[in-house]
Amino acid sequence: MKLQDVFKPLDDKKFDMFHIKALFTTGMGVFTDGYLLSSISLVLLDVLGTFGITKESRLYDLWLGVLTGTVFIGAALGAIIFGILANKGRKTFYGVDVALMTIGATLQAFVSSPIELALVRFLVGIGTGADYVLSPMIMAEHSNAKDRGKLIALGFGMMWSLGAVTASLLYLGISPLVSTNVLWRIILAAGALPAASVIYLRRKVPETSRFLLRIKGDNIKFSKVVKEITGKEENIKENLRDCSSILSYFKNSGKVFLIAAILWFLFDLTGYANGLFGPTLIARSIGIYDPAIFSLIITAIFGFPGKIFGISRIDKLGRKPLQAIGALGEGIFLAIFAILLPSEAYLPAEMLLIIYGLHDFTSSFGPGIISTAGMLGVELAPTKVRGIVQAITVASGRTGAAIASFLFPILFVSISKEVAMMFFAILMFIAAILTWFSIPETKAKPLEESSKERIAIKS
Repeated sequence: MKLQDVFKPLDDKKFDMFHIKALFTTGMGVFTDGYLLSSISLVLLDVLGTFGITKESRLYDLWLGVLTGTVFIGAALGAIIFGILANKGRKTFYGVDVALMTIGATLQAFVSSPIELALVRFLVGIGTGADYVLSPMIMAEHSNAKDRGKLIALGFGMMWSLGAVTASLLYLGISPLVSTNVLWRIILAAGALPAASVIYLRRKVPETSRFLLRIKGDNIKFSKVVKEITGKEENIKENLRDCSSILSYFKNSGKVFLIAAILWFLFDLTGYANGLFGPTLIARSIGIYDPAIFSLIITAIFGFPGKIFGISRIDKLGRKPLQAIGALGEGIFLAIFAILLPSEAYLPAEMLLIIYGLHDFTSSFGPGIISTAGMLGVELAPTKVRGIVQAITVASGRTGAAIASFLFPILFVSISKEVAMMFFAILMFIAAILTWFSIPETKAKPLEESSKERIAIKS
């Protein structure tokens, strides 16, 4: 018996309202993540100013890193915790993640010191880390094989960008109306609304058929879920609970799991260095002083078209070529930007903005909808270790983002902005090579085939 035959009704199911509902329910967590992480980049200097921390302050660089980085440290911890818990049930803790994000986002409005804000953002991070483990995994295990790539890319690549654009639009809308001390509190706390909107829906998501059959070994509930989703009867008589050891999967596929984690680390290290400090440090380096305008231009003009292109090709062209070409392009445009930065006094800001924006375009159709959307972890890991592998890749990515929060201000401000940008360009060249030579193609394959999951059962 082939495992992919057992899940064939799910893999062959046509895209319908079930997938649309799942897309919204899972995607709103990433929308919230995009909002929360982009909003801090917009108001970061206002926050520091409120607490009397200026460029002349001795710990200015440190506070830049602390206020942006603690959310990622929390996310790495949240990913590990909920990745382990995922083998107790995919939906058992689903909704807890967005509840943590809701509470944390709301508390940001009431902090009275930068230390309090850092602690609250750590709590937000635990929720986002949990969401990055649970949501892509649940979406992947419910998806059909043909559309799985675009469903994950839409739910986790595109929804992140929508959250970022929402943050910029809200900032532009209310910044003329309130003082900066009130502005940043409203902007940060508003992230609670999208997270709260799906708490109830997440508690109603059906448990995944793959968890029920392969981890829990519950054939009856498996059949009920398959019928609920596909309308077809699927009665399994055999005991298909996976009795393989977790260690055996790591022994056989540990190398590809490691590469997936390294890639997310490299992409988040580069992506969040630019994402967190693009609207402030990078924008000002080329003469643009409105962070929301800069963020909106980069996301709407370059990021969205890139993601739309990538989503349209991901299940046809495949994951590997899109990500390799995207990472290569990102590296090339970051390198050109670094070379031209010393000439910013003579070059129009529009030219530098376009070159910088093109790095976001190429990133968006490659890494932005594949590695950093959690796709590799869920497609390359068998059901029994999917939560753990996804936790490792998420934690690796969030660690890269945390390092970027502290490293980028030092490189850009204290050393050289050109050195900083060239450093990240080189990382993207490395990521392109790793993607092309080390990651197998998974497009249109059932999860059991893409992950090389074994039948390994005990009667």
